[in-house]
Amino acid sequence: METFTNLLSAIEGVVWGPLMLVLLLGVGLYLQAGLRFLPIRKLGMGFKLLWQGRTTAKGEEGEGEVSPFNALMTSLSATIGTGNIAGVATAIFLGGPGAVFWMWITALVGMATKFSEAVLAVRYRQVDEAGDHVGGPMYYIRNGLGRKWGWLGGAFALFGAVAAFGIGNTVQSNSVADGLGQSIGLPHWITGLVIMVLAGAVILGGIKRIAKVAGKLVPIMAVAYIGCGLLVLIINADQVGAALGMIFGHAFTPISAAGGFAGAAVAKAIQFGVARGVFSNEAGLGSAPIAHAAAQTKNPVRQGLIAMLGTFIDTIVVCTITALAILTTAWTSGETGASLTALSFDAALPGVGQYVVSFALAVFAFTTILGWAFYGEKCFEYLFGVASIKVYRVVYILAIFVGSVLPLGFVWLLASVFNAMMAIPNLIALALLSPVVFQLTRDYFEGRPVLPGEDLNK
Repeated sequence: METFTNLLSAIEGVVWGPLMLVLLLGVGLYLQAGLRFLPIRKLGMGFKLLWQGRTTAKGEEGEGEVSPFNALMTSLSATIGTGNIAGVATAIFLGGPGAVFWMWITALVGMATKFSEAVLAVRYRQVDEAGDHVGGPMYYIRNGLGRKWGWLGGAFALFGAVAAFGIGNTVQSNSVADGLGQSIGLPHWITGLVIMVLAGAVILGGIKRIAKVAGKLVPIMAVAYIGCGLLVLIINADQVGAALGMIFGHAFTPISAAGGFAGAAVAKAIQFGVARGVFSNEAGLGSAPIAHAAAQTKNPVRQGLIAMLGTFIDTIVVCTITALAILTTAWTSGETGASLTALSFDAALPGVGQYVVSFALAVFAFTTILGWAFYGEKCFEYLFGVASIKVYRVVYILAIFVGSVLPLGFVWLLASVFNAMMAIPNLIALALLSPVVFQLTRDYFEGRPVLPGEDLNK
């Protein structure tokens, strides 16, 4: 295990090195500029479409399996997870307060990335043997770039099918088991068994059952966590200004050691801010468009405007509240991960805060497991066909229990490596298919219909 861990650490240093950071931010900035910052300018329109999208959009014929609203909730169920609680804390512990600034930057450019992913997912989706709409990077690579790029789509599907066991499965069950173990002394194996049984009952029902559960759980859990987080900030209102000052100040200048915090250089702030930001909102990974491809819509741009809200809600709202709660309380305690977040909430809400974090972590992780089950099975289906889905679901469900008892450091390392491996083929495809995104967006806002089969990749 030690040898394998060292090997993964070496790989992580390469795949999350300067080239990956440039690729993630570079492609996002390019798309944001090409769209003339539309994802930021049309944020209000996105929320309006989201509200309307609780059912099939007016004038739509209902192509797809889930409503536009539930497509976003499925996406958010996979993104609002341990990254919002443990990931933010880890970023601050390793990169200092300045890491939060780089999480924000990743989110702002990531809105354009997420918008583009969803536009392409709906544009190039297809119907599989079971009669369901399927899409995502593997399909827009093959159908948009041509058969000669099929190997790249296959590479994404392979990385995605494996990554689901890391970011979407074992990381989640492990973090919940660790959190509940520390807060109420519950053995890891019991936590893993309970999550496995509950998640399995939903996962075996496919996308419609996952979307239905996500559509109810995600809004409730997000509002409850945000409410508790705001209460912490109100109690520590006198420290919020200083916390914001540290975030902006140490985004560009190193920070010295303080208390249990070891200090961090600017390079570390950027590295861990971007890496944990991507881990949290998944912009650029190519996971979310797999869910949006199943939305009941004919218009790719409408779904893109809804999809980009996932990045905004996840990072700009939820992660910021977590970060400020930590920075106004116990960020120099020497704790990291979910333990640091729990300690921070408990400092403001004694005797209650740690249980709020533990419960939120459990629910967040549960829905993340559900969302990534769908992502993973669609990647597996792309590689091995519809008949393979049942096998993947069973193995995925069993892995939940295994993840709950694995070493936390190893699990996070595995997730980090495969995140990057997913992102590379997706970012290449986004850059090459950007003319399609720009043309579809212009046509939508200018009122020109796109003809079926029309070639926009010029």
